[in-house]
Amino acid sequence: MIPPLVLGGLRVAPAVWMAPMAGVTDSPFRRVLRRLGCPAVVTEMISAEGLLRAQRPTRALLAFDPEERPLFAQLFGREPARLAAAAEQVVALGFDGIDLNMGCPVPKIVRQGSGAALMRDPGRAEAIVRAVRKVVACPLTAKIRAGWSADEVNALEVAERLQDAGADAVALHARTRAQGYAGRADWALIGRLVARLRIPVLGNGDLHTPEDGERMRAETGCAGLMIGRGALGNPWLPRALGQLGAPGAPAYPPPARERHEVFCTHLGLMLAWVGSERHAVPPMRKHLIWYSRGLRGATELRRSLGRMSTAAELEAAFARLVGLPETENHGPEHTRS
Repeated sequence: MIPPLVLGGLRVAPAVWMAPMAGVTDSPFRRVLRRLGCPAVVTEMISAEGLLRAQRPTRALLAFDPEERPLFAQLFGREPARLAAAAEQVVALGFDGIDLNMGCPVPKIVRQGSGAALMRDPGRAEAIVRAVRKVVACPLTAKIRAGWSADEVNALEVAERLQDAGADAVALHARTRAQGYAGRADWALIGRLVARLRIPVLGNGDLHTPEDGERMRAETGCAGLMIGRGALGNPWLPRALGQLGAPGAPAYPPPARERHEVFCTHLGLMLAWVGSERHAVPPMRKHLIWYSRGLRGATELRRSLGRMSTAAELEAAFARLVGLPETENHGPEHTRS
């Protein structure tokens, strides 16, 4: 079992975070994760500029329910003073910590000089952490990449500068920006970073099973884990990563019936959050693809999803896929929030 991690006055036990993921880690998903035992969650990426300009879509990303805590807000941008001002607003909203995005590989983010572009500008990355640290007392972390490319792997140097600027921990996605999400994460680099820094390191990349987490910690010595794509359709994984080997830990993977129940809960939370089926069903279609991954008949389900426009259709289709009796296709979960 992974031990707790204390950052300032915040204790995360065990030390497992759900990684911020644009278009995925919204409030309904974060609530599902927390209900299933994920120790800590992070918002989607939030633009510092969008926040300071009071743009409605950005403000919407900051809405949360108290049951999501401990909850970090992830900010991105390139101007130290603007990020510091945005961080002050985030703290005033009641978030438990701030994470700075220095690893997003998406071209539109990189072109702004944000995300992974900061791996090519260590001085600016350091200045951002220093500016934010001056105005907030809450836990402050940064998520970085191995570097820009195979020829520009500089995570050790960048992370050391962030540590000296006041970061409380660093999460390393051990791929370069050029790799995106392809290829293998370089866990050996995580180990070298652990040996280099005084602050905790969270390992990220290629965590798909509880055993992966156990192996990453054994090979790298990292203080905690940050799980990303492995938790898509599998919100049980963060808990399982943290509790592997613990007496009385819930069975993993969960039975098909539980998959259906949790999907229905997720669907109900989304309906309540966005307020209408018209807006809830499209994002839940992609989640249903993930929840059904690996099940017999999932390919046929994916082909039919485009024709589904109601919550009841999604719920019933998944019930048929997991083999629930017809009378159990529609439980109360789809209205529960």
